[in-house]
Amino acid sequence: MNWRIASVAGGIAAAMTAVASPLAHLDHHSLVAHMVQHLILMLVAAPLILLGTRSDALPNIPAAACWLAGTGAVILWHVPAVFNLALQSTFWHDFERTSFLLAGLLFWRPIIGSSGWTAPVYLFLATLPCDALSAFLVFCGHVVYRPHLSALEDQELAGAIMWVAVTFFYLVPALVLAARQLSSEGTQSAEIRVA
Repeated sequence: MNWRIASVAGGIAAAMTAVASPLAHLDHHSLVAHMVQHLILMLVAAPLILLGTRSDALPNIPAAACWLAGTGAVILWHVPAVFNLALQSTFWHDFERTSFLLAGLLFWRPIIGSSGWTAPVYLFLATLPCDALSAFLVFCGHVVYRPHLSALEDQELAGAIMWVAVTFFYLVPALVLAARQLSSEGTQSAEIRVA
């Protein structure tokens, strides 16, 4: 099977797992399940779908706009009033999940096929707002989302899962891309010395 087809199929399967599996039914009862659902949509489904898509067929959107879409969606949907709106309305909950997938697609767009130092810096900077939100959920000491049927321990675990997942999914690619860039610069430097 073509790797592009497999990548898109994997992304669709991940998205379906997030929205149409037992996990989707648990997200009103556990903040951990809710968080895992969002993470699957943004960190697994979106990049897999993009990897399987021809990058030259995708629109060219400025990296800053893509970064803002990705980080903005995460922050906006975790404002308590907005979060609670999605819990109380099927329409807004579906809109929330759709926006996480679309924001993930936008967020990962500048990374696919990128070169240079822009991508590692982009990914590193994206960890900062997510880390701040995660740290708040872990260490604030009170339940933030009242209508949610979660205890403080559930909230702390959800924050910790977000913290670890975002760090892994953003910083590992950033380190790989940085190592590739350093290697490329070292090769170019050696070629210049030889010439």
